[in-house]
Amino acid sequence: RQIPFIARLRSVPGIGLLSATALYAFIGDPSRFPSGRHMASFVGLTPREYSSGLRRFLGRISKRGDAYLRMLLIHGARSVLWHAKRMKNRDRLRSWALNLERKLGHNKAAVALANKLARITWAVWKNDRHFESAPEPQADVVQDPRLPGRVDLVRRELGQPGARLQAHRRAHPAR
Repeated sequence: RQIPFIARLRSVPGIGLLSATALYAFIGDPSRFPSGRHMASFVGLTPREYSSGLRRFLGRISKRGDAYLRMLLIHGARSVLWHAKRMKNRDRLRSWALNLERKLGHNKAAVALANKLARITWAVWKNDRHFESAPEPQADVVQDPRLPGRVDLVRRELGQPGARLQAHRRAHPAR
């Protein structure tokens, strides 16, 4: 608690006193990693890659690095997921995690969130700033005239169609 870096790390959701001190002890100097992905890879939270030619397959996590630190990050991510389900006003990080949990399941979402938390802690550490949660972007429901019966979500700030509809349009071009 006396080290200012520990207080900044504790501003990240899912990072408590044990996780912050373990990160400080295990990582040491964050400048040895060029990006947050390198730090997450060092901890063992990035997917193992099996690639050949143009085919790219990302498998399970590599489990390299310190198992205790990886366990702390994953348990912190599980805590964030658990509390996000009970929150009424979620931020962007928690909404992303809950959407991922609906798609992939609880454990895979927890590991993906732990990966993201490792990257966030690297950014907080490197930029010497507290974590600031961004509010979830609001969406309006708009009827798309080209696809009757389909509903599209449009972001208020950007005014662009949602990604799901764009993917549908790419997969099924108009005839």
